[in-house]
Amino acid sequence: MTDCRSRREFIGLTALGMAGTLTPPWLVRTVSALSPEPDLVVFNAKVYTMDTAFPRAEAFAVKAARIVAVGSSTDVRGLIRSGTQTLDAKQMTIVPGFIDCHNHAGGTTLLYEVLVGNPFEVEFVTIASIIEKLRAKARITPAGTWVEGYFFDDTKLKDKRPLNVRDLDLVSTEHPVVVHHRGGHTSFYNRKALELARITRATPNPPGGTFDRDENGDLNGRVTDRARAAFNGLGQRPTLTAEQRARREREGLAHISKQFVRYGLTSVHHEGGDLAALQEVRARGDLHHRVSYESSGRVLDSMIASGLTTGFGDEWIKLGATSEHTIDGSFSERTMSLSMPYPGIQPPYRGNVTETQDDLNAWVERVHRAGIQVNCHANGDVAIDMFLTAVERAQKLVPRADARPKITHCTLINDDLVRRIKAVGAVPAMFTTYAYYNSDKFVFYGEDLMKRCMAYRTLLDADVPAAAGSDFSPGPFAPLMGIQGMVTRTGWDGKTWGANQRITVDEALKVNTINGAYASREETLKGSITEGKLADFVVLADDPHTVSADKIKDIQIVRTVVGGTAVYQA
Repeated sequence: MTDCRSRREFIGLTALGMAGTLTPPWLVRTVSALSPEPDLVVFNAKVYTMDTAFPRAEAFAVKAARIVAVGSSTDVRGLIRSGTQTLDAKQMTIVPGFIDCHNHAGGTTLLYEVLVGNPFEVEFVTIASIIEKLRAKARITPAGTWVEGYFFDDTKLKDKRPLNVRDLDLVSTEHPVVVHHRGGHTSFYNRKALELARITRATPNPPGGTFDRDENGDLNGRVTDRARAAFNGLGQRPTLTAEQRARREREGLAHISKQFVRYGLTSVHHEGGDLAALQEVRARGDLHHRVSYESSGRVLDSMIASGLTTGFGDEWIKLGATSEHTIDGSFSERTMSLSMPYPGIQPPYRGNVTETQDDLNAWVERVHRAGIQVNCHANGDVAIDMFLTAVERAQKLVPRADARPKITHCTLINDDLVRRIKAVGAVPAMFTTYAYYNSDKFVFYGEDLMKRCMAYRTLLDADVPAAAGSDFSPGPFAPLMGIQGMVTRTGWDGKTWGANQRITVDEALKVNTINGAYASREETLKGSITEGKLADFVVLADDPHTVSADKIKDIQIVRTVVGGTAVYQA
């Protein structure tokens, strides 16, 4: 057996060597004739593996949900047996499955709430359309019960003016009405809601939030960050039984899973959610993507009490980092914490810090001591500094090698912050689709700040493994829209901001694949088309390397495959 195998390997190596002048060097890889009978062979493809040892291929084979061979079409087709499924890719492009490292996975909102904006694409709406949708809800809602709208985007209004309290008074004077900005840090209320909360023009702003006012000093209905806590527990909410809530959670998760794979996402980091519902959806076969579950609250407390650490679980549902522990406000809603005042705003405003350094230090230390990957929401340079201070302190108290603290958003950086990020081994999970979708908000920051925002070029050049985090609902989660924005830094409006932060297509693919796997400590399991890894991949109708850069987002997802099984086909 040994002699026979050695002879076959020698013949294979010799044949490859003879063909070297005809075959691109990145295809020179031996495929063992002793490989197990594959379940699936994919050939005649342009495969970008994201494996630095073997970056390009034409074909690969899958057995029991894992990749067992990668190489040329000629070699890998030689593994086909009678029971093997085959896929002739017809020279289409194949990349590893995309990984989203920050997603709120709000399927129940998509299914059951009033959507006043488009969750997935750039679409302009009118204030009149928002009022009408909410009026329709109010007509079937008992007086005194909240009427709520979701996915509002203040810069996607045809009216070219802000939504305000008077607009929402037109919805109803008998219902408290609120419209939630998709960014998640600001909400807009009608007068009934403000009266319920006893908020007047004389009410002071609380720490970490604001009750905004118009030019006359009157409340305009916009409330930011921690100030929104004033409305908690007020008014009536729809009453649901425990089973109704559980059913909604299950159906919402099944729905969002279909949307994820439609856009090529094979792994998603969930910001909390109903863990029991997630397991039930998986058990009934409706979970199509892999989940890194990021915990907070009682789930996190239970993990710490029971000694569970990051990584517990299996290939489908695994406990990941914590969910984002919020330190500051929002980029898209202009409440993130800056070390300088926001340009053009009077009186001077530097955003909202929503956590004290002492409280943050204590929280980070507790999680770090428990062996759980720390994850904080830090947008502005002030918040990122606070996060790094807490992590540096925790590491001194309890040194842990390769802890990989995760910085969700990590939007505005400077040279010193980059140095410290690198020193502690932090993994930024930065906005992806914002460069295209939210370019209409960049004017509020100006070019000087945008040169340091969503700074993929700076971080990758510093050898920091920046990963992709769409932050859905705040941003659409389409990976190709994100890749286009990373490559061009040009938005839907044709304007380019921070061109110094552009990265290449290969780098953008890396951010959305292998770096995402690294963020959840799964780089040996997924993120590249490599022998031994999970067979998660996406078939694209066009090659993002060769199409016009401003058309990358329009490339069709032909097929999404998880564990060798097609979970979406166009």
